[in-house]
Amino acid sequence: MNTMMKEAAQKMPHMMGEGMGGAMGHMMGNPLAQGAAMAGAGYMARGIVARSLFANPLTLLVAGIAGGVAAGYVLHKYRKEIVLAVSKASGMSRDFALQQKENLADLLEEAKETEAAQAAPAESTAPSA
Repeated sequence: MNTMMKEAAQKMPHMMGEGMGGAMGHMMGNPLAQGAAMAGAGYMARGIVARSLFANPLTLLVAGIAGGVAAGYVLHKYRKEIVLAVSKASGMSRDFALQQKENLADLLEEAKETEAAQAAPAESTAPSA
């Protein structure tokens, strides 16, 4: 920080979080106040967007194209990371499916064994004619 900025910060303590700015900063630390501020900003932005963007179909088209271009740029920029994340997720899901298949096979085998064990004593106690 250069000396001029230090001097300005010393002469204006309210800009450094003291006084009124400090109280406002402390109040915005409350999650309830943050939620209320976000809701108010969203309400105001919704009115602005609804009046300006959706009023003319051409502006809606331009906004859609701009959004598509932005999404395409981000996808192109991070394509390697996206491919790695998708391949990792598909590998994890494949491993999970194989593990569940193995667990199901173990449960079925265990159920057959207990069923056979219960049937064997019942046959041995049955009177023979």
